[in-house]
Amino acid sequence: MTAPPIDPRDRDRRYVWHPWSPIAADRAQLMMSRGDGYRVWDVDGKEYIDASSLNATCGYAHPLMVEAISRQLLRFHGLDISIASHDLAGQLGERLASYLPDTLSRTLFVNSGSEGVEAAALIAHGYWSHRGDPRSRIVGFTQGYHGSTVLARSASGLPRVEHPFEAPLRVTHIDLPLPPHQLRQPASLPVLLSVFERALDGGPDDKPMAVMVEPFINVGGGVVLPAGFLAGLRQLCDAADTLLILDEVFTGYGRTGRMFAFQHEDAAPDILISSKGLAGGYLPIAAVTAQQWIYDSFTREPVIGGLRYGHTTSGHAAACAAALATLDLLENDDLVGRAARLGATLLNQLKPLTDSPDVTDVRGIGLIAVVETSSPEVAAAIHSRAEEAGLLLRLLGGAVMAVPPMTISEEGVATIADRLRWAAAIHGR
Repeated sequence: MTAPPIDPRDRDRRYVWHPWSPIAADRAQLMMSRGDGYRVWDVDGKEYIDASSLNATCGYAHPLMVEAISRQLLRFHGLDISIASHDLAGQLGERLASYLPDTLSRTLFVNSGSEGVEAAALIAHGYWSHRGDPRSRIVGFTQGYHGSTVLARSASGLPRVEHPFEAPLRVTHIDLPLPPHQLRQPASLPVLLSVFERALDGGPDDKPMAVMVEPFINVGGGVVLPAGFLAGLRQLCDAADTLLILDEVFTGYGRTGRMFAFQHEDAAPDILISSKGLAGGYLPIAAVTAQQWIYDSFTREPVIGGLRYGHTTSGHAAACAAALATLDLLENDDLVGRAARLGATLLNQLKPLTDSPDVTDVRGIGLIAVVETSSPEVAAAIHSRAEEAGLLLRLLGGAVMAVPPMTISEEGVATIADRLRWAAAIHGR
C-alpha cells in the first residue's frame, strides 16, 4: 500500500526553526519550489516577483551561473586555504582589486556578512595594536545593522539584535538626528556630520579605532543618507586619525547603481566589507578588503605573525567560481548601469504613492525602492496585500522595500510598481 504523500509544509512546520521569525509565524505557508529570472513559484504553482531577496543579483537559475558552479564542483570543490590555496581565490582577489583604488587590494574571504564584520573589527583592533596605539572603540549608527553574531550585534543599537552577553567592544551609537524623509535632503548633511565629529572626539585617551557604517541603512528603516555624507565622513576620519570601515554587505556589486556605493562620492574606506551580491545568492561568500598598509602591519602580530581569524570554508573554490561568474555577468550585461536606470524608473513610477495620507516618503538609490508609511501596521498591511498580488517585498518596521534582481526587465519593474500601488490603494480604501 502506497504511503500518502508528505505535505512539505507539514514537514517544515515540524522540523525547521526559521531565523529572525516569531515562533507563531508560519513561514511554511509561503513555500517556494523553483525560480527563474526574477520570478519564483510556490509549491501550489502560484507565481511571484521576488523583490525581497537581498542577494539575488543575477536572478534565479541563470544558465551561466549554473554552468560555472557545476563545472567547478566537478573539478574541485575546495579545501581549507589556511593550509594551501587554489587559483580561484587569487583570481577573485585580483578581480575585486581591479574595481578599487590601488592600495585597497588585500582581501580576506569568509562566508557571510556577519563574519566579515567580525573580521573587520579584529583587523582594525590588530592594526592599532601593531602600531603601539591600542584602541577598542568604534562609532556607528544606532539604526545600523551589521550581522547576527555577538560582535556584529554589539555594533548595532537596534532592539532586535540585542544580546545577553557582555559587549566585546565599546560602541558609540549615533542616533539619526532627523527623520529619514528629511535626512536624505542636502540641508541635513552638516547636521549629520557634526554629530559624527563630536562622537569622534574622545580625547587623547579614547580615540576610536574605526567608524563603521552602511552607506544605505537597510534593516534600520531603508534610510537614504544625504549626498556627500561618505566623503565628509572620510575627511572626519582622516582628521581624527581613525579608520573608516564601510559595511557594503548589501550595497556592494552594483545594487546602488555603482559597483560599490562609496564610488558615488569617491570616498574609499580603509576596510570594505561586501557579501550578499558577490555570488548572487548561489553560494555563500563574503569579502573583507583592506588597505595594503593595514595588511602589512600584521607582520608584527606577536602570536603567528598574521591574522588569527578564518573558517574552514573561507575562500571555498565553488563559491569563488560563483563570484567570478557573477562579476562576469555584472560587466558583460551592464547590470550596474541597469540598476541605476531601472531603479530611477521604479522610483518615478512609485512617486504617486506620496499622494496617499498613509505614505510619508518614497525614496531609494539604484535598484532599491523604499515606501515609508505612517505606521508599522500600514506597512504590514501593504506587505501582505502585495504578497496576495504576487509581489514579495521586505518589511522594515514602518516601511516596505523592493529589491528585485538586477537582471529584471523594464516590464518586470513596471509590474512591481503596478502591484505595489495596488496594494497601497487597497489598504487605503
